[in-house]
Amino acid sequence: MKFIIKHEIQGRIRIHLNQIKMSFCQADTLLYYLEQLDYVKKAKVYEQTADAVIEYSGNREKLILAIRQFEYNKVDVPDDVLKNSGRELNAKYKEKVIGKVIMRMCAKWLLPYPVRAAGIALKSLKYIRHGLTCLKKGKLEVPVLDATAIGVSLIRRDFNTAGSVMFLLGIGEILEEWTHKKSVGDLARSMSLNTGKVWRKINGREILTDVSKIKPYDEVVIHMGSIIPFDGIVIEGEAMVNQASLTGESLPVKKEADGYVYAGTVIEEGELTIKVKEVSGSTRYEKIITMIEQSEKLKSAVESKAEHLADKLVPYTFLGTILAWLFTRNITKVLSILMVDFSCALKLAMPITILSAIRQANDHSITVKGGKYLEAVAAANTIVFDKTGTLTKARPTVKTVIPFGDSSSSEMLRVAACLEEHFPHSMAKAVVRAAKEQNLEHEEMHSKVDYIVAHGIASYIGDKRVVIGSYHFVFEDEKCTVRKEYKGRFDQLPTEYSHLYLAIENELAAVICIEDPVREEAKEIIKQLKQEGFNKIVMMTGDNEHTAAAIASKIGVDEYYSEVLPQDKADFIQKEKLSGNTVIMVGDGINDSPALSAADVGIAISDGAAIAREISDITIPADNLKELVTLRLLGKAVMRRIDKNYKAILGINGGLILLGIGGIIQPTTSALLHNTSTLAISLKSMNNLIL
Repeated sequence: MKFIIKHEIQGRIRIHLNQIKMSFCQADTLLYYLEQLDYVKKAKVYEQTADAVIEYSGNREKLILAIRQFEYNKVDVPDDVLKNSGRELNAKYKEKVIGKVIMRMCAKWLLPYPVRAAGIALKSLKYIRHGLTCLKKGKLEVPVLDATAIGVSLIRRDFNTAGSVMFLLGIGEILEEWTHKKSVGDLARSMSLNTGKVWRKINGREILTDVSKIKPYDEVVIHMGSIIPFDGIVIEGEAMVNQASLTGESLPVKKEADGYVYAGTVIEEGELTIKVKEVSGSTRYEKIITMIEQSEKLKSAVESKAEHLADKLVPYTFLGTILAWLFTRNITKVLSILMVDFSCALKLAMPITILSAIRQANDHSITVKGGKYLEAVAAANTIVFDKTGTLTKARPTVKTVIPFGDSSSSEMLRVAACLEEHFPHSMAKAVVRAAKEQNLEHEEMHSKVDYIVAHGIASYIGDKRVVIGSYHFVFEDEKCTVRKEYKGRFDQLPTEYSHLYLAIENELAAVICIEDPVREEAKEIIKQLKQEGFNKIVMMTGDNEHTAAAIASKIGVDEYYSEVLPQDKADFIQKEKLSGNTVIMVGDGINDSPALSAADVGIAISDGAAIAREISDITIPADNLKELVTLRLLGKAVMRRIDKNYKAILGINGGLILLGIGGIIQPTTSALLHNTSTLAISLKSMNNLIL
């Protein structure tokens, strides 16, 4: 591609492509191409001028060569990137605003007054109809104010004022719609969902396959705790499916053969084999848009308060209008009051603030599913942590495998990996990873795998029952034993590691020792959370007392509980809530799901179990717990901005009313300043809340 360099400083370059203007598709293609380059930090493409501004790091010549090699038809851009880039949306609304201004100017300068007056009277019917509809429903809301202001101007034959009011209202409506759609669109485009892999069934065998390679009519096996990635028909199995994200149902729904399942729902219990019906229904963008539409329904209390206050203020505006007429008998002053309403700014700025916060959270790889959760994060005083994969590193590693029978440690690891690869937990991933590193290949040796939440896995290899899991599960629930000759080895198991116990035919076959080191940042994060106002920080784990006590002491939590079951975590949270505390739960596993649901805010680790991510209200990245502090700061910043917006809206609009009553400004000026301030506050609300 031929281009010229228009401007350049260290790490930043502005280029102009050798074409007059770009199409939206071309601009998005170039932007996508640039953003995929590792050394490009940030890029902007301007379709009207065919320019691009690129911020980069490293070798300048490498970037120049990449731009020279660029060709539109050689870049494979995902369909949803082109379809939903937002570029066309912005151009569409710019044209609407410019078109409305041009029409207004042309009408004012070119049309005779009688024709212009007739046009204004005709346009006023829409506003008057809306106002009458509101009154018919017994509501005194903003449309009544607009209709009254326009109607009074028409009665006075002041067509210029009526026209100006409708013009400003029209511009305001376009800008409000544009601002809101842009906020939602920016958020949607900045978010992403993990596509991952699924178990595809071919000739009776399960093969791990990229989601992108699945086609309609393929058979896919979905295990317990996993998200169903496609719409499809159940052809085998039975399961309880959580459809809350799709239908809002609070209880899971039973699915069996010939039943229909939907992308984005989660298997809570059981296992299904489905024949894929639709793959397009689970695209990243469609899921995100659905989530945002739902999050709009999950309004925070302050958003609801804003809407309620906005509607409550309308009758007072009318009261002020009546009093102004009674005391001044000046219709101009009356109209100045009618030109101002608090509703526009209150109803627009508050949701935009929430959307901006959700967008900024996503800049930190934090996914927030509704405004009310940010408010709860700001108010929370208690935070409960799961240990494994949360306070400890997200990538535990197998340190050693100790056999307790005739088989080698490698063979025992191979068997364990064969079972564990079906379940998304950090310990299971460690086992599978260790087997892969040792090149321990295996075929599916076992029959149906049963996952017992918070305990372990049970299956059969041939006619032998195999179990793997916690001490409680293997020795207390399953009543497994240790051969007499291995008692000494068992008593000397290294205590610095977590243990997974593998038993075959009720006899211990191996112990897998897993190092699960505490995150380096955990102690500092706990300290910072206390500084940010959390007065109770709790760790809960299924591990033994010795391990739990050591980690609790190391990171500085206020309380810890060992050898707890999933319901114990949920019960603890319920008690805290009954005591008047606002509680956050942070976890990553299937066993954390009840507690995540019970908490005021459930926060899941991004690479944890699918059901934990689905049930949670917020998801944070797995690589660093510092985003919990970021989340707290963001929640507090949202509340501060909303408070500032309240004061600014009430102050500015109250001032405009007083200026109108004092005869200092005219009705059209009042309307202009009102709409300008509404837009200014809304645009400011789109800015980042924290640095």
